[in-house]
Amino acid sequence: MNRPMPYEASEPVVLVTRPRPGVVQAAVNRPHRRNALTEEVFGALGDLCAALREDRSARVLVLTGEGETFSSGYDIDEVGRVASLEPSALMALLDRQSRVISALCDLPQTVIAAVDGVAAGAGLSLALAADLRVLSERARLRAAFVRMGLSGGDMGASWLLPRIAGLGFASDMLLTGRFVDADEALRRGVANRVSPAGDLRATALDTAEQIADNSPVSLRLTKHILQANTDAPSLEVALRAEASVQVAAAKSPDVQEAVAAFRERRAPRFGTAPDRTDPTEEHR
Repeated sequence: MNRPMPYEASEPVVLVTRPRPGVVQAAVNRPHRRNALTEEVFGALGDLCAALREDRSARVLVLTGEGETFSSGYDIDEVGRVASLEPSALMALLDRQSRVISALCDLPQTVIAAVDGVAAGAGLSLALAADLRVLSERARLRAAFVRMGLSGGDMGASWLLPRIAGLGFASDMLLTGRFVDADEALRRGVANRVSPAGDLRATALDTAEQIADNSPVSLRLTKHILQANTDAPSLEVALRAEASVQVAAAKSPDVQEAVAAFRERRAPRFGTAPDRTDPTEEHR
């Protein structure tokens, strides 16, 4: 089952499918340019994020690239034109593109980046915006900004990477612009799993399916509290936030379904009567 979603991008720079129940897959579709990013790609990803926020049937988004590259970064053919923009126009452009990174982070769905080959520059930032990263053995990550005469703090990298792997390793990547292979990424906590290249999508989809089998309310609230408590000023504040979110979770029909499934010794059937409210909204 690999049917197009009803909100598939009008231009095929991003291919959107539903490979498994509850799982959406979005693939940057510019393999002839090593999936280099353009304004069109950012626009398609932004449209997808807006649609997913309203899609209660989608529990996991798998973000990947067609061919053997996740994304080589911003299209070099666009760099010269972008650099020539007036500061106000450049700021507006960066703001539009940065909102896509924010939108990926803020999605209620769990986001998995399935990274094959190179993820560099803005392509790396897309991967960092995901909740989980599954890398192929041949994957290589690079914060290439300093190699282009730009600040290493771009597209969220200076905020996302230290929170994932720590300030020391983030400084190493952003200041050297060196390649980081899959094994090092796994050791540093940037990658959650590494698989053979031929098994990458299956590994990512298996992980997505394992997540999608859980309560959609639980998934949304868990992502929300993880993000909120990463920057909590104290354990006490974090505990209070957890308690508040747990109260919202306890009122979900999914709790009754989980208890009934346990007593009846069967798998729970979450989402058969979905709650149309978003339990995270009151905690934003």
